[in-house]
Amino acid sequence: MLGGIRGGIIVLTLVVAGSLVGLRIGNIVLSVTVFSAVVGIILAPIVGNILNGIFVLADQPFEIGDMIELNDGTRGFVDDITIRYTKIFTLDNTFLVIPNGNIRERDVTNYSAEDERTRLTVDVLVTYESDIPVARELIETAARETENVIKGGPDIRIGSARYPASPRCFIAEFADDGVLLRLRFWATKPYTVMATESAVRTEIRRRFIDSESPVEMAYPHRQLVIDDRTGDTQQARADDILSDGRETESTASSTETDDPRR
Repeated sequence: MLGGIRGGIIVLTLVVAGSLVGLRIGNIVLSVTVFSAVVGIILAPIVGNILNGIFVLADQPFEIGDMIELNDGTRGFVDDITIRYTKIFTLDNTFLVIPNGNIRERDVTNYSAEDERTRLTVDVLVTYESDIPVARELIETAARETENVIKGGPDIRIGSARYPASPRCFIAEFADDGVLLRLRFWATKPYTVMATESAVRTEIRRRFIDSESPVEMAYPHRQLVIDDRTGDTQQARADDILSDGRETESTASSTETDDPRR
């Protein structure tokens, strides 16, 4: 109470003194307002980072030592969390310092939250002539034989859902150029995601090559067919051409119909 009275007396004294020397109350109020606005603009980012730092420390979306990924694809380990910024030691062996006001506005994936096991997906496109059951088995076996991939065991529980721990391959789509097979598997080390996916793809290709069953990877391609009668060049899909190079009935009919001289 006494402090408030003392402050009021000081303010009143300053106003009276300003009036005696020719300063108007309106000018004083305007100056104080402008000064407060400038100070507010300067301090707003700092205060915002401090408040966001308090929220980060309170909510704990990640902790020191966790591996996180930002929405721009940057991955690294949380090295330090202060009241103003978060320091990340990236996998490229660099330090990234992010103001807490910015990091709270980004989507952050925490790979170390409670469980480091991460489910990954690899797509493989095979031809329609391939033995699909054999292809699925080869893909699953290739994943199981890759380092850092969980071979099997009890189902992995995520929330209320349960997922098989062993690699599973499904038919994802009957695409224009082949059958799309989708492999889902669990990796044990989140910081080796790219290397693990590459190793799985390499093993899949090796097993396809060594397989005695008709299993081949598909890719979009076309073949040029020259009509012996007209010399015209027709572009046909590979599935319209017989294995010995002769045209199918549909392709031959199309060639005759498209000839403008007939």
